[in-house]
Amino acid sequence: MAPRAQWKGFLKFGEVSCAVALYTAVSTSERISFHTLNRETGNRVRREFVDSETGKPVERDDQVKGYEINKDDYIILEPDEVAAAVPESDKILHVTAFLACSDIDDVYFDRPYYLAPSAAAGEEAFALIREGMRKQKVAAIAQTVIFRRLRTFMIRAHGKGLIATTLNFDYEVRPVDEAFEDVPDIKIKGEMLDLAKHIIATKKGAFDASAFDDRYEAALTELVKAKVEGKPIPVRKPTKVTDVTDLMEALRESAGLRNGGKSKRATTKSGSARGKTAKSNPRTPSRRERKAS
Repeated sequence: MAPRAQWKGFLKFGEVSCAVALYTAVSTSERISFHTLNRETGNRVRREFVDSETGKPVERDDQVKGYEINKDDYIILEPDEVAAAVPESDKILHVTAFLACSDIDDVYFDRPYYLAPSAAAGEEAFALIREGMRKQKVAAIAQTVIFRRLRTFMIRAHGKGLIATTLNFDYEVRPVDEAFEDVPDIKIKGEMLDLAKHIIATKKGAFDASAFDDRYEAALTELVKAKVEGKPIPVRKPTKVTDVTDLMEALRESAGLRNGGKSKRATTKSGSARGKTAKSNPRTPSRRERKAS
């Protein structure tokens, strides 16, 4: 069954346009989900909005948006006022510029979507836009209203389609100086830097998403299975972390040069190492697979 489109409209640059649809590229639907229950009765509980002063429930029709201008002093925004203020959607992804993907700091990346043609009549124009960007090795910057907000997208060629990634607004990204202001300016050189470069070189590989496990999800799966089958609950073994007191010695040990030994070459290439990881840490089964078992 084809996935449900999150948005449908037109991708347009210059006088070229084509009908397109956005599909969610990342989903959490396969994760284990829980309900909140009453411990005593085992019944599900429901959330309820109550007045902070009277403690009485507030019905949905009596709930309105409020903006605090002073402590406990609000202005009320009626639903029709909010609806009138948000930008209207013309259902068009307007391409405003083309630039290299590397020109955009990935700290601005928000959420990826698959972008595909939604009508046969626009498939040729879609292919033209995709191949043009692929040949020029550029991404398109486009804007449209989606989910009642004007969003900026970075669009790039991906296989037979396009990837459209929403971008965070500048005001949403915290200044980097705030995070790094206390980091000292330390210069690393000589043998210490050479050892670090050697360790990095021996561990080079290619990214393979299937080789990485969601350990939290896997642990929950084991826990639920144990509870259902009445078996002992698995106990997580604590991870041993050794404090590094001698950085140079730790680097030499990591590089296989401890006690003056020769450098140890990796016994397998990165691809084989990934294969071992995948076998020793099998991926978390999907919800469909768990139901089937």
